[in-house]
Amino acid sequence: MDIHDIRKRIDELDDELLRIFNERSALAVRIGEIKKELGLPIYDPTREKAIFQRLKEKNPGPLDDQAIRRLFERVIDESRHLERIHSGK
Repeated sequence: MDIHDIRKRIDELDDELLRIFNERSALAVRIGEIKKELGLPIYDPTREKAIFQRLKEKNPGPLDDQAIRRLFERVIDESRHLERIHSGK
């Protein structure tokens, strides 16, 4: 593979990440609606801890566990933001 081929593959992966992030976000909106109906808080530290632990166990690298945690902290933060917007909290 030359640099052009590698960049093309990165672009394809970025497109897939965009699709996945938006699908995940749509699910977070739905969770926010359910939490509102049930009177549950948006922030669930136990759930977040479980997510990070599961990802750590599944991480094959080359990103280290702290890098994965930082990336997913951002994703989860954006999901919480959407939940708040759509739940009116």
